[in-house]
Amino acid sequence: MQQFIVDAFTDRLFAGNQAAVCLPDAPLPDALMLQIARENNFSETAFLVPEADGWRLRWFTPAAEIDLCGHATLAAAYVILRIIEPHRDAVTFRTRSGNLYITRENGAFAMEFPAYTLHPAAVTPQMCEAIGADVQEAYLDRDLLLVLSHAADVRALHPDAEKLTALEGLLTAVTAPADSPEFDCVSRVFAPKAGIAEDPVTGSAHCMIAPYWAKRLGKPEIAAFQASERTGILRCTDCGSRVRIAGDAVLFSSGKLSL
Repeated sequence: MQQFIVDAFTDRLFAGNQAAVCLPDAPLPDALMLQIARENNFSETAFLVPEADGWRLRWFTPAAEIDLCGHATLAAAYVILRIIEPHRDAVTFRTRSGNLYITRENGAFAMEFPAYTLHPAAVTPQMCEAIGADVQEAYLDRDLLLVLSHAADVRALHPDAEKLTALEGLLTAVTAPADSPEFDCVSRVFAPKAGIAEDPVTGSAHCMIAPYWAKRLGKPEIAAFQASERTGILRCTDCGSRVRIAGDAVLFSSGKLSL
């Protein structure tokens, strides 16, 4: 079985978010896909199986299958549109979150994801204690979005993983206004419930982050910087019920799994 390792949401190696992309000839048992994801030990491993007019895409963390992942989708699009079917300009992935459409865009890739809803949540002492900072606003959908006052506060976070696990939401995304004119917002994303201390670059979290900043800043296009150690850049457009996220990717390696 072929496997590719791709750095997503970056234009250089050793940055962005790593994802493994596996191409089995036929669907694999769920238990085997989870074992492969654990062996890879990236935040996500993507599995692509060809169908009549597209591809079936599933994502696994080292702990479980998840219903949406941005960077592993971008990595999968890179593999299909740059390596497997380089003559194509677009690909459709069938997923647990519906059909995802990815197109080439100025040398990068643009993805359309369902937007999350910004359900206001009460700011609690437990939220502040878990991330070690004063939270100004909180919102909940699949993930928990916490808003801070300053980008420096986001960059300096050293959250308590055990306390994060006690909060609502699969992921905990923390965001603040950008401290650089290149960007509109800065974020970091923590996911101990998914077996990930900190996710380097998180496309799915920007299904909340981008609509929040689009509304707050009064503009649909958001340049987002994820301030993890590896860093990442996401170009987002709030399209109402969907969010368009564009980014680049770089191939790190390709090979075969001995299964």
